[in-house]
Amino acid sequence: MNKQKQIMNADEEKELVVRSLKGDRDAFETLVRKYQQAVFNYFIRLIQERELSLDMTQEVFLRAYAALHTYKEKYRFSTWLFRIASNLLIDQWRKKKSPALSIDVDPEAEDRQPIQIPDNTASPAEVLEKKQMIEKIEQAISQLPEAWRELFVLRHMNDFSYEEIAAIKALPVGTVKNRVYQAKEWLRAKLEEK
Repeated sequence: MNKQKQIMNADEEKELVVRSLKGDRDAFETLVRKYQQAVFNYFIRLIQERELSLDMTQEVFLRAYAALHTYKEKYRFSTWLFRIASNLLIDQWRKKKSPALSIDVDPEAEDRQPIQIPDNTASPAEVLEKKQMIEKIEQAISQLPEAWRELFVLRHMNDFSYEEIAAIKALPVGTVKNRVYQAKEWLRAKLEEK
């Protein structure tokens, strides 16, 4: 049932792209509404700067609209869109020239603020426990090498398949699976240390 829903969504996306190419702005706006939160989440988890993530999310959709005529129907729209997002992220990292982190770096040594996700429906004790766990996970994720971190976020936070990630990053599927597995094992080890 889920696969059928995915195929139906892919067909709907293709129809929205065709309508957008014919000048239907509402069709493209529908695509933006569908993916803007996922694209924003992708950026915020990888660069951890809210305003920059918002700007980059907007830039992705501007680039997508300008390049819509290059979209190929053999890919899902989301795969094509996240390829644009990934390329923009790489450009940002190059500009920032952030120092590469060793996988041996102690997360305690880095002065980073994890993303806080409040849960207003839980009790104060549950909120505190959840907050502490999220902080530990976000801190560990922020210490992953960039190549692993991006693939991990695409797989486990944006729910892309290995095949979709391979298409986004132009990598062999086996390489994607291996790096995501390495990232998970590294995170598991880091979280067990604490």
